[in-house]
Amino acid sequence: MDLKQYYSNLYNASIKNISKNEYDIDTLIDSPDDKRFGITLLFRPSSEVKDRINGFLKEIKKIEPFQYYYPESDIHITVLSIISCYNGFDLSHITLSDYDKLIRNSISSNTGFNIDFKGITASSSCVMIQGFPQNDSLKNIRNNLRNSFKKSDLEHSIDKRYEILTAHSTIVRLKERLSQAEQYISILNKYKDYDFGSFEVKELELVYNDWYQRAVNSNCIKIYVLS
Repeated sequence: MDLKQYYSNLYNASIKNISKNEYDIDTLIDSPDDKRFGITLLFRPSSEVKDRINGFLKEIKKIEPFQYYYPESDIHITVLSIISCYNGFDLSHITLSDYDKLIRNSISSNTGFNIDFKGITASSSCVMIQGFPQNDSLKNIRNNLRNSFKKSDLEHSIDKRYEILTAHSTIVRLKERLSQAEQYISILNKYKDYDFGSFEVKELELVYNDWYQRAVNSNCIKIYVLS
């Protein structure tokens, strides 16, 4: 199944469930007791693309103001979740120089690449921008990292939850029941094929982060410039 079909199937199934009032609520977003942390390799869209995303978010906020909307500082695309967030994880538990060396060696032969952000998709609790890589660089980087970590004895949880294959960016999480579900669906349908723009990925970030990639709880460990 190609990426476009995957996104479409996910969207159609999610809209169907939302229309039947069958969707999930994230109850931990505002919890002070949520101590899940991990490390992630990611990249971020351009400021022009973020501006278009913010225009979309403003429209949804008008009808559903109490959901969780990612601020511009937190919008990202995950390359790989190196250590998926869990309670109690701390950077003092690992040797960062070992991770840095493995990542540098795994991505050194890869060049920058372009991503098209076009349309949205949804899940049982989220809204996501659809990302479409324009070559195999992202795929190759992920596979190189998977192979390298599998051969190492470094702590990691790559692909433990699921194998990431997309280039999406989560921008909305439902934290309350929808008050205007029909209008919510209507706006999603309006932006289903909206062109948010394209951008070139020139660098990757290794970050220590919480579950939601909130900037206030995250630290950039290392930046890797792609050739």
